Formats: sequence, structure tokens, C-alpha cells
Amino acid sequence: MVVKQISVFVENTSGRLAKVTKILAEKNIDIQALCIADTTDFGILRMIVNKPDEAKAAIREAGFAVKTTEVIAVSIEDAPGGLNKAMQILAESDIGIEYMYAFTEKRRNDALVILRVENNEDAAKALEKGGVPVIPGEVIYNL
Repeated sequence: MVVKQISVFVENTSGRLAKVTKILAEKNIDIQALCIADTTDFGILRMIVNKPDEAKAAIREAGFAVKTTEVIAVSIEDAPGGLNKAMQILAESDIGIEYMYAFTEKRRNDALVILRVENNEDAAKALEKGGVPVIPGEVIYNL
């Protein structure tokens, strides 16, 4: 049900992001999705990768602050209103969203949305009951 997300704290200096991506490339780790939230001094790089445990170890070994967060991934119809369906289900279930980001996968006809919510289990149950598929980590890692 859950997907392991890697969060890396990266200084806002030239070349720091390139260093992280180089580490992953050298370990043959594929990035499926990412987002960056930044401030003046640092950014938080959030990634879904095919080998989350290996990625975390390699990035930490290189001296970066890194942690794993459990998130959920849902499949959303890639059409007007597709995302709204999931958002309405969570709102009606009184489940708050901390953040989210989306990506598409070339072999799928839908969008995949990564959600960081208050309670993964409750959110997954509500979404599946409402007809929004929750995609397990093993499937996401192998896209």
C-alpha cells in the first residue's frame, strides 16, 4: 500500500542537485518522480526511485541529510475532474493532505499522484472504497 519516498536536504548552491543525481546514476537507480520545495538557503528534494533503500544509503554515504517517508500513490484518470474525484473523497473523509505531486508513465493512460496525508491507511481505504486505485510500492518501483 505505501511507497517509500526519499527526501534529501540540499543546499541552494550550484552543483548540489547534480551531485545527488550523479550518485543515483552511478548506482543505476532510476528516478520515477520528483519534486523540489525550496527556501533561500536549502531545498527539499523528494523522489520516488526504483531502489529506495539503496538510494537512501548512497546519498547518506555522500554526506547528505536524507530520510524515508511513507506516502501513497494513486491512479487518477487523466481527464478533467480526475484529480477532483480523489480530492473529494479525502475531503469527505476528513483526511488532510500535507503535499502531493503527480507524474505520468509512458505505458499507462492515467496520471499517478503521490500523496503525503495524515493517515496512509485511512486514506487508502477511503480512496479505494471511492473507486480510486491505490498503487502499491512494488508496482511504482518497477514502472
